[in-house]
Amino acid sequence: MPGVRPITPCLWFADQAEEAVDFYRSVFKDSRLLQIVRYGEAGHEIHGMPAGSVMTIDFELNGVPFTALNGGPAFTFNESISLQVFCASQEETDYYWERLGEGGDPAAQQCGWLKDKYGLSWQIVPEAILPWLEDPNDERSQRAMTAMLQMKKLDAEALRRAYEG
Repeated sequence: MPGVRPITPCLWFADQAEEAVDFYRSVFKDSRLLQIVRYGEAGHEIHGMPAGSVMTIDFELNGVPFTALNGGPAFTFNESISLQVFCASQEETDYYWERLGEGGDPAAQQCGWLKDKYGLSWQIVPEAILPWLEDPNDERSQRAMTAMLQMKKLDAEALRRAYEG
């Protein structure tokens, strides 16, 4: 069916969609702005947004489509959903951790999770650690998991050492 997109997360902002999209596009080098749709006069009594203000922004980060919506303050992000960023190196892990965490909530950092300045949760994961955590019955995996649970930003080398014992 033409025009049908894959599943696209819609991120609800009170009124910072444009600012947030600009920020995310500055963090992810492979990003694109696709479309901006603005509120009209229709429905003003329901949505309360000024005509001409940004309603939605379609954009991509690393080839993944997103929509940002200025929907008002009725809903906010919480930790029950997060966006995972899988990183090929510790340098890349450090980069995304620092950039996405800028202005975020330091109290919301644990096990690779962080909350950005818009309240959106991200999990920054070095790909190398995935096989070290996959078998909960393996003593090595248990050591790596114990080490990970004590971390904020994930450190692949420290987890490797824990895994290898």
